[in-house]
Amino acid sequence: MHSKSITSTRFAADSRQTGMVRGLTALVLGAALVLGQALAVDARGAPESFADLSESISPSVVNITTSTTVAASVEGGPQVPPGSPFEDFFKDFLDRNGNGNGGGDKPRRSEALGSGFVISEDGFIVTNNHVIDKADEIEIEFFSGKKLPAKLIGTDPKTDIALLKVESDTPLPFVPFGNSDLMRVGDWVIAMGNPLGQGFSVSAGIISARGRALSGTYDDYLQTDAAINRGNSGGPLFNMDGQVVGVNTAILSPTGGSIGIGFSMASNVVTKVIDQLKEFGETRRGWLGVRIQDVTPDVAEAMGLADAKGALITDVPDGPGKDAGLLSGDVITQFDGSPVADTRELVRRVADAPVGEAVRVIVLREGKTETLLVTLGRRETAEGEPIPAVGAPEPEPATADILGLIVKPLTAEDAQNLGLAADAQGLAVMEVDEVSEAYAKGLRVGDVITEAGQQKVVRVKDLQDRVEEAKAAGRKSLLLLIRRGGDPRFVALGIEQ
Repeated sequence: MHSKSITSTRFAADSRQTGMVRGLTALVLGAALVLGQALAVDARGAPESFADLSESISPSVVNITTSTTVAASVEGGPQVPPGSPFEDFFKDFLDRNGNGNGGGDKPRRSEALGSGFVISEDGFIVTNNHVIDKADEIEIEFFSGKKLPAKLIGTDPKTDIALLKVESDTPLPFVPFGNSDLMRVGDWVIAMGNPLGQGFSVSAGIISARGRALSGTYDDYLQTDAAINRGNSGGPLFNMDGQVVGVNTAILSPTGGSIGIGFSMASNVVTKVIDQLKEFGETRRGWLGVRIQDVTPDVAEAMGLADAKGALITDVPDGPGKDAGLLSGDVITQFDGSPVADTRELVRRVADAPVGEAVRVIVLREGKTETLLVTLGRRETAEGEPIPAVGAPEPEPATADILGLIVKPLTAEDAQNLGLAADAQGLAVMEVDEVSEAYAKGLRVGDVITEAGQQKVVRVKDLQDRVEEAKAAGRKSLLLLIRRGGDPRFVALGIEQ
């Protein structure tokens, strides 16, 4: 009985444990099922086919052929030593083909191929600027085989975008732009165009990266592994809804062919450019009128900033910024109500703002926040205007070795030799210790130090005083404003305590 009792008790306990295990198992399976359902909603498999999408968007994609008249180089072609047995052969060959001395100065026609896409039924077409640059004639070939001449409406070399227009008797099929900011790394995309002259070719891939910059001020490229080759330039990059999210512009390749690293200018950049080209035939970008650089961690420390964010003003020439009271050394933290992370972001936001618009700019100045109202100018008007150097009386000569630099006050003769105004001020760098931090951060002979610790320096003693003040304040580094050929930048150099 006792044994039976124990057995029964153990069996009951085992049953309860088994029930608990089953309950936990059911709970885990239920959670897994819910998680699986959630993943099924978020994850998107590869499409079974791109055929339906390709069929619907193909009529809006065009091949572009351009013709340009060029003069052949008289000195072009193979070079052979005088008296060589091949000399007469090459001379006869080149003369027959119009490239020798007998015909080298004759103009010839050069053709180039590219791609584009129609954005309105009345015939506006988008492509790359480099596709139609310097072209005398532009011919558009449609998917149907129809060909029409195109005229150039406007170009923007900074984003490599051009707008064309054709006249058609019937409405043209066109595609809308999508929101490139919604594209995520891993999203499917389709590239269409005229690669290597093989017209109306389709390739598929994914977005590999976002926010890529190549060399332009306003670059915002989507990177994709969809095959892009020569001739694809100017063609569209589509999302799965048939919307254009990018304009295929460039590839990264050691061979000249696609290796899966292609770049498409984001549609949110392109649409702003296209709107201005339609309205004005040119771009009209906002201009703040300041020179800026990123706030690096060492610069932030030297300035006593909590975060390495914002855009640091290095120079304020005559213009909107100066009129509004912006100063060299200010850190722009907000522009028109939006935070500024770095210089690239500020440049794009200023460019997108309308010319003549008054915007609020928030800056950090000597540890305090200030709000200024700046009426933007037009960048295209301001570009190319010379920026004068800041003038000051010439100090008495002296030299000193400070922070790995041998410096002396800038004289009128020094300024002239460095291409600066005769009354330019600052300390000229005469030597740079090649094992110093200054050399590692790019300072070289001929640089001019105009500020230290955000205060002007004219004498050697000014720089020495700024170093001592930084040490007394417990700073690990000192912020210098350096000019090279008139171009300013801030550099933070460590100081020994």
